[in-house]
Amino acid sequence: MLTYRPGETVAHRLDARSKLVCQFGFAVAAFAGPTPRRLAALGVLAGLALAAGQLSPLRVVRSYRFVLFILLLSPLSAVVSVTQPYVVLSRAVEPLLSIARVVLVLAVAAVYVRTTPVRETRAVIQRYVPGRTGQALGVGVGLTFRFLPVLRRDLLTVRDAIAARGGGNRSVIDRAKRIAVVGLARALDRSDRLAVALRARCFAWNPTLPEMALSGRDYPVLALGLALALWPLV
Repeated sequence: MLTYRPGETVAHRLDARSKLVCQFGFAVAAFAGPTPRRLAALGVLAGLALAAGQLSPLRVVRSYRFVLFILLLSPLSAVVSVTQPYVVLSRAVEPLLSIARVVLVLAVAAVYVRTTPVRETRAVIQRYVPGRTGQALGVGVGLTFRFLPVLRRDLLTVRDAIAARGGGNRSVIDRAKRIAVVGLARALDRSDRLAVALRARCFAWNPTLPEMALSGRDYPVLALGLALALWPLV
C-alpha cells in the first residue's frame, strides 16, 4: 500500500492545496467524456505527475493490483456472451476506456499520497471546512491514512500464519472466514489501543496545524487544475 515517504522531488515541494486542485481538475477531465484523444493527453499528464513524484508506474500497479483485477473483469464480461456470436471484441472498447480513466486518476492520486504528509491534508481540510465538521473530517482523514496500512499488514500477517499452518489445504471460503474473523479482532484491538493512546497524549480537536504558503511553483499547477476542470466545457 502506498504511503507518504519524505523526499525532495518536485511534487514533494508543492503545496497540498495546489496538488488537490490539480487532482480534482484531472478527475473532472477524465470522467467527463473519456474519448481516446482526451485519455491520451491525460495519460501524458499522469506520466509527468509520476515523474514529478519519482513514483514508478509498476509500484502503482502493484499497489492497486486487486482493484485493477476487478476492473479488468468488465471488458471480459462484455466481450464474452452465452449466445452467438460468443466473442465480440468491439464490445470491449467502452469498458476499456472507462478502465483507462480510472487507472489514470488512481495514478495521480498515488502521487499525491506518496508526496503529501498526512498533517498537510488535515490542515487543508480544517482550513476550508469550517467548525467541528472540518475538524472531524481532518481527524478522520488523518487516522485513515495512518490506520489502513497497519490493518493491511495485520491481514497479511494472518494470511501468512494460516498458510504456515497448512491453511493452503483448506477451502477458499474457510480461509477467507478465518482471515476476516482474526483481522476484525485485531482491528478492534488496535482501535482500543488507539483510543487509549489518544487520551494519553491529550488528543485535541483543534491542534496547531502546519503553516502553508503557496510558492511560485504552485501557481502553474493551480492553473493546470482549473484548466482541466473547465476542459469538458470547451
